[in-house]
Amino acid sequence: MLIAPLTALTSSTFALRVYLAVLSGAGLYLALWVWRRLRPMPVLALAGVLFAGLWVTQLYGPQAMPNFWVALSGLVAVGCFLRAAADPSDLGALVGLGPALAAAALLRPSDAVWLSLPMAAAALVVPRWRRMTLVTVLVAGLALGGAQWIVEAYLSYGGVAARLHRSSVVEGGIGWHVAVGVQLRTLAGSPKLCRPCTVPWRHRTAAIWWFLTPVLTLCGVLAAARARRLAVSLLPVLCGLSLAIPYLLLIDYGAPRFLLPAYALLAVPVADALTAAPRAVRPEARSAAFALGAVLVAAQLVSQHGNLTHGVRIAADGNGDYARIAADLRNHGVRPPCLVTGRLATPSPTRHAAPPDRSPGTTRTPPRRRSSPLPAVSRSPSWYGPITGRRRTPAAGPRASHRACESTTATASTSRPR
Repeated sequence: MLIAPLTALTSSTFALRVYLAVLSGAGLYLALWVWRRLRPMPVLALAGVLFAGLWVTQLYGPQAMPNFWVALSGLVAVGCFLRAAADPSDLGALVGLGPALAAAALLRPSDAVWLSLPMAAAALVVPRWRRMTLVTVLVAGLALGGAQWIVEAYLSYGGVAARLHRSSVVEGGIGWHVAVGVQLRTLAGSPKLCRPCTVPWRHRTAAIWWFLTPVLTLCGVLAAARARRLAVSLLPVLCGLSLAIPYLLLIDYGAPRFLLPAYALLAVPVADALTAAPRAVRPEARSAAFALGAVLVAAQLVSQHGNLTHGVRIAADGNGDYARIAADLRNHGVRPPCLVTGRLATPSPTRHAAPPDRSPGTTRTPPRRRSSPLPAVSRSPSWYGPITGRRRTPAAGPRASHRACESTTATASTSRPR
């Protein structure tokens, strides 16, 4: 949906990255602009710097991944809810709440549910916010965004309960799994998906900011309470914690992008704490306090840039491995459509099936449609083994069935496309 306008014009990866980088920057600006009636602009600017300065934000902002956009949708939704709750005449905020929550539900329905729980509770419990209009808009936003997921559940899985059960099986069983240690292992830029997470926690200094975030969040909430604006800081904290619960306590693996929505919401109270700290000291010490805060923020940004560089280097090496694996598949005569299995199977066929880059002015042969499903891979095919471009063959590399690919290609070439 986000990249469709560009992909209709070009298949350039570079153009896609630039397009998404500009779009993500504009989206963050607009998401924080919703908060301008709730918090001073310096606080919002600092919150934007803290969130945008995270290496995981910079890495996934220019990529077509849902977590970043769920984070922006969450910022907009919570900001609109606070404005609509405080001022019933603010129709713009009430109108913006539904689409923001619907966008989050369209991208990740489960995240949207966890995001909406604290807001729904606040609309029912807080006396001055107790308005059924807010609850109705929340429910309508979830229903609008989640309608596609629900329809697909009944058409393809046999119902919502069956789809949730299938999702739990794919996730390895959703239940009580403390994954805090798993997330800590991903904070230095690699691995980007720790599953199964058996790697040791090496770069421990990269997690300093992660442990400081709850402390600064609490300080921001206390500062807001003293200023008689507790709700403005407390609700985003509760929504951020709610979004983090499934990824910290309910699954046994982790990726740094999973917590992007929580980081975006917690950036506001953290910025509150950093801007309030200098005002809490004696007047003669405020300049030093401001300087210390600036140094800490700069150190955080430099540290995050180092993690970003490390993560990009690891990703580039991995992409080279995938290209070599795809070349080996072609050299062995494997042609799509075929079935590739193994630990690195997901990106390898993508490289293998992608058409080669062509110079301007040339045409591409459209891919042949296949009219029958892929046959099952035989346990004893004519060729079945690990493929790699490295000198040393890893035991867990991708494996492809040469016979299955040949038979599937023959079937596809003799069948009429539907």
